[in-house]
Amino acid sequence: MTFARRFLKHALCVASAVSVAISANARADELVVSAAASLTNAFKAVSEVFEQQHPGTKVLLNFGASDVLMQQIVKGAPADVFASADQKAMDNAAAEKVIVPATRRDFAANSLVLIVPADSHFAPAALNDLTAANVKRIAFGDPASVPVGRYTQGALQAAGVWDAVSAKAVLASNVRQSLDYVARGEVDAGFVFGTDAAIMPGKVKVALSVPTQTPVTYPIAQVEGSRHAADAQAFIDFVLSPAGQSVLAKYGFRPAH
Repeated sequence: MTFARRFLKHALCVASAVSVAISANARADELVVSAAASLTNAFKAVSEVFEQQHPGTKVLLNFGASDVLMQQIVKGAPADVFASADQKAMDNAAAEKVIVPATRRDFAANSLVLIVPADSHFAPAALNDLTAANVKRIAFGDPASVPVGRYTQGALQAAGVWDAVSAKAVLASNVRQSLDYVARGEVDAGFVFGTDAAIMPGKVKVALSVPTQTPVTYPIAQVEGSRHAADAQAFIDFVLSPAGQSVLAKYGFRPAH
């Protein structure tokens, strides 16, 4: 069994355990929003404003790698809204028939960046510089289960350096773990979204903006069988509204279109 497969198997076991935890924590009157890890800061702020505008509605946020969240929903974890960091995770959710297709909307865009520790002297001018012998460890999300990893793999393959760089990979369970590895100086460099790099300006610095094979866009949808369908749609509508988009913009997210 390859490392990636072992990692994914472990991630799905974690997903099952978290499903139980969500079931225990979710109250009947709470709107459960499962969202990509890169949305953590932004969606906490979005939810605060949403709750102010919808008295009596309490939002319970569940963050993680998009594929893991999708598996939680498939396994029966309570969820009313699903927001992923790439289209593939949402496509998989649609294939599993756990979202309402008509409610699916793209609500934000992001960028892929290469970061290094703030005190690092490593200043790559191109992705090819990652193949240098003195670059030992490079963090990015596991492409098998983490959207930022899929964007990273596509970019490295396009640059012709995937094999060389993947041999140095320190795979992360989500984008925030990749950010932490770089912030703690445990790796020479790492791939994260631009919005993630922005939350630790004193600990990491952006070395490169990385072009991606597909645009970094975030879809959102109502979960099939939601017990709070009206509130779920209201949350989606708010995220798409000028007020919701304004909150997202404060955290570096761009409009999807």
